Amino acid sequence: MEETINNRIAKDIQNNPVMLFMKGSKHMPLCGFSAKVVNALKQLEVDFSTRNVLEDGDLREGIKTYSNWPTLPQLYINGEFIGGCDIVLELFESGELKKKLLAAK
Repeated sequence: MEETINNRIAKDIQNNPVMLFMKGSKHMPLCGFSAKVVNALKQLEVDFSTRNVLEDGDLREGIKTYSNWPTLPQLYINGEFIGGCDIVLELFESGELKKKLLAAK
């Protein structure tokens, strides 16, 4: 079962240049941390995909194992794990997130 979850996660990351695993969706985030990351991405006017971990318990736990990161949301750009809310916001404020996202287009 875990291999199946890892395969699904890998496929999402591979098929989407900017992939956010979060609680809720980009149209309706269901936690404050997810909302902050979505807001940062929207301010940079980037196209991104999301996966709602609340709809799938296996995914919710599997993504933490996949990334070896204990919290959500989790952002991936060009297949690279960027981090969670705090890291994404630091990168946003420093301008580094914009540089990474420009490379994803």
